[in-house]
Amino acid sequence: MLRLICLRNTVDGDGVRGGGGRRVHFSGLFPLRSLDSRTSRLTHREDVKGNERRGFIDLQMLPPELGITILSYLNATDLCLAGCVWQDLGHDEYLWQGRLYLQLDEGSLTFNASPQEGIGYFMSKGILLDHPLELAKFIFYTRRLNWKMLRIYLDERRDVLDELVTLHNFSNQFLPNALREFFRHIHAPEERGEYLETLITKFSHRFCACNPGLVRELGLSPDAVYVLCYSLILLSIDLTSPHVKNKMSKREFIRNTRRAAHNVSDDFVGHLYDNIYLIGHVAA
Repeated sequence: MLRLICLRNTVDGDGVRGGGGRRVHFSGLFPLRSLDSRTSRLTHREDVKGNERRGFIDLQMLPPELGITILSYLNATDLCLAGCVWQDLGHDEYLWQGRLYLQLDEGSLTFNASPQEGIGYFMSKGILLDHPLELAKFIFYTRRLNWKMLRIYLDERRDVLDELVTLHNFSNQFLPNALREFFRHIHAPEERGEYLETLITKFSHRFCACNPGLVRELGLSPDAVYVLCYSLILLSIDLTSPHVKNKMSKREFIRNTRRAAHNVSDDFVGHLYDNIYLIGHVAA
């Protein structure tokens, strides 16, 4: 079992200074971009020196999978330094013995064979609560769940799907890029059907809710975004499939899209075409 040795240290405005004067900058240690600022589990622990105060994220308030991911970036020395900042970390034998990591691994493997049994395993170990928002947060942060099994689970648990959609923030994102981000977390089905229509409907409402200014400026609505999303998916298939010999031109795409979405300008639709042409499929 890994034992943490709390090094003699001081905390200043730049980071933690450990033995030998080595300074560790926390902005470089932790992938803070992966943390969702809207997650209610985030809190701050403050250390005070003089009149300065600096906040640190409390790992106990993060989802277990995310806490493990953060710690995996640290070597033994940095773990010791982290233990000096998060005092409870050095006494959490459950974490350091690896039981939690093994349970997450076992639960993920179980989920990838049977989604319901996998979620049941997580609940039986006290890792997850049977609450749609808690389940959605776990799915949002983890990357170890098989996307096909995840699609089956979300199709059955629409309440979890609703919460998962609300965790996305599409503010100030171009529509095709937002759709790509959405399908990275919630994989699109291989065939068109009721589930795909549900996903696009939920995405359209969420995109409009995150961009009220853009909606007013461009005259968009959830119905218009819904139409544009289908146009982007069809264009993605047309431009990327080797089986389609005669690719759709930009002029054809603008004409066809404007027939279904009358309030959208030619320039905006043209930019949509350029994005797919240069970047690729929105649901790859």
